[in-house]
Amino acid sequence: MDQLVRELEEKRKRVLAMGGEKAVEKQHAKGKLTARERIELLLDEGSFVEIDRFVEHRCTEFGMEKVYLPADGVVTGYGTINGRLVFVYSQDFTVRGGSLGEMHAKKMCKVMDMAMEVGAPIIGINDSGGARIQEGVDSLSGYGNIFFRNTRASGVVPQISIVVGPTAGGAVYSPALMDFIFMVKKIGIMHITGPQVIKAVTGEEVSSEELGGAMAHNAKSGVAHFAEDSEEDCYQDVRKLLSYLPQNNLEDPPTIQSSDDPNRMDMELRGIVPTHPNKPYDVRDVIKHIVDDGDFFEVHKYYAQNMVVGFARMDGMSIGIIANQPKHLAGVLDIDCSDKASRFIRICDAYNIPILSIVDVPGYLPGVAQEHGGIIRHGAKMLYAYAEATVPKITLILRKAYGGAYLGMCSKDMGADVVLAWPQAEIAVMGAEGAANIIFRKEIAAAEDSEKVRQEKIAEYRERFANPYVAAKRGFVDKVILPEESRPMIISALHMLETKRDKLPKKKHGIIPA
Repeated sequence: MDQLVRELEEKRKRVLAMGGEKAVEKQHAKGKLTARERIELLLDEGSFVEIDRFVEHRCTEFGMEKVYLPADGVVTGYGTINGRLVFVYSQDFTVRGGSLGEMHAKKMCKVMDMAMEVGAPIIGINDSGGARIQEGVDSLSGYGNIFFRNTRASGVVPQISIVVGPTAGGAVYSPALMDFIFMVKKIGIMHITGPQVIKAVTGEEVSSEELGGAMAHNAKSGVAHFAEDSEEDCYQDVRKLLSYLPQNNLEDPPTIQSSDDPNRMDMELRGIVPTHPNKPYDVRDVIKHIVDDGDFFEVHKYYAQNMVVGFARMDGMSIGIIANQPKHLAGVLDIDCSDKASRFIRICDAYNIPILSIVDVPGYLPGVAQEHGGIIRHGAKMLYAYAEATVPKITLILRKAYGGAYLGMCSKDMGADVVLAWPQAEIAVMGAEGAANIIFRKEIAAAEDSEKVRQEKIAEYRERFANPYVAAKRGFVDKVILPEESRPMIISALHMLETKRDKLPKKKHGIIPA
């Protein structure tokens, strides 16, 4: 037995050394943690249970039969975050650049299968040079198997991707198929083709960071959802994100005991939103005054900033928030923000998270670029996502709600369960000025003092239509409330809707606009 024990300990020691002392030092010199250090930071202390530690590759091409790759370049297993089960894989760049081969992929697929079977989140830590060329089609098959599982797990268990190193070529599609992508600045890279290939094909010169760094994908492409300053910050934010999500689609999100009074009235809300429809403000200030302890966890912060989305709690309940941002492009709906919002809506719906829509929208962004870019089909995604969602849906109209954008932000007709409006809310086909110019154009043109008449007609239109009471008369607004009543009224609605049951017509799946 002593001999067997020594043999096991030697094997463990060899695997835990990863790529060796020099390779580990090189990883640290790049400002990067090792695969095992990352797991230790992410999970609850002492909770990680590694599986497939002794898996080895089977490649015999190009002298690979003589090459030992500890754990085949990826650490896999399970543990807990805040006491809740999660499955994790962490690619080891110190072992052949974390390259993915047949057995590397099988290890990843195994933990994904286990996550699906027991109903727990899967977290992937990506730091890989891509496919292991020596293994050829076996590497490509590995990626295919991973993509297949990402798709089957979508909407069943939360999937989180963390990019803390290079992720290139086909490797980028696993993160892209997952629910959320975290990238760490300066070390996380994602691109289909690298700078050298781009220069050779198109003549464009670009650095890896400019092409596929954290801010490139957070602010420009919209591929990633979080840009973190350090790995430590990243793992803390992953832990926080999971606190809002259920373990799987059959569970409700966790509710915590809140110390924030659900009946709290906040008089400061009266002064945040200007009554003048064209004055900007930051909608995050409204959100922070409404939610528990002012704690708002924003998603996609740097992309399509005319829309704000994220998670918060109200009376301890997890909710998703979609809000127009008057501070940026006046809060209009455009191609990018429609994509951003519709995807977030579907994530909330998949994981049983109630949706609060906060509305102050003047319409859709006009222009040839928007029309030719497909604002019709992109805008339709929001309509589709809201109408398809069966979770509780509450809409709060702060100020403007004009035209099709009013519908696009979850009106009563689009499935809102409860619609609340502040007294300054203007619910109309368009703004008073534009409407008056069209409806009363003959009277204005014929008047001696056309400007005076125009202003009178604007005031007339605003009094007759640009207020919440016409919509309230017809039942499109359930209640007109004072700003300070927002928090208790929303919480009351959330509790009322806790037992909501709504089923979609029987079908294989709908066909969302492309």
